[in-house]
Amino acid sequence: MSYTVSTLLLRNLDDVFGQLDPVRRRAAIDEIFHEDAVFYDPNGGVFRGRDEIDRIAGVIKATHPDFRYQPISPPEEMGDGGRVRWVSGSPGKPPAYAGTDFIIARDGKIAALYLFFDELPSLPGA
Repeated sequence: MSYTVSTLLLRNLDDVFGQLDPVRRRAAIDEIFHEDAVFYDPNGGVFRGRDEIDRIAGVIKATHPDFRYQPISPPEEMGDGGRVRWVSGSPGKPPAYAGTDFIIARDGKIAALYLFFDELPSLPGA
């Protein structure tokens, strides 16, 4: 199945890095990532292929199992690329950190994912 860049960005946040259930996470990875996809982590990690992306997504989620990712603006698309800015934290509490995901899509699936950590934005009501 082929997805829009915006859909891929949002599904990656919710269904991959926001998913606590390893079976559901892996099913989403198989559905939205190319087999040879690469994830670039800002801490220097480069994770190649679905197995490694699944492994590191599980490791990241395990560090903060209650955290949820929330887009702070709609995804932006340009050609085969796109980005979404987000915050993450425990529901009902101020965000703990913020970031931007940038992807390159190929044939409606994620070929490359780049994560950038951002300064926490000033949000209304925060």
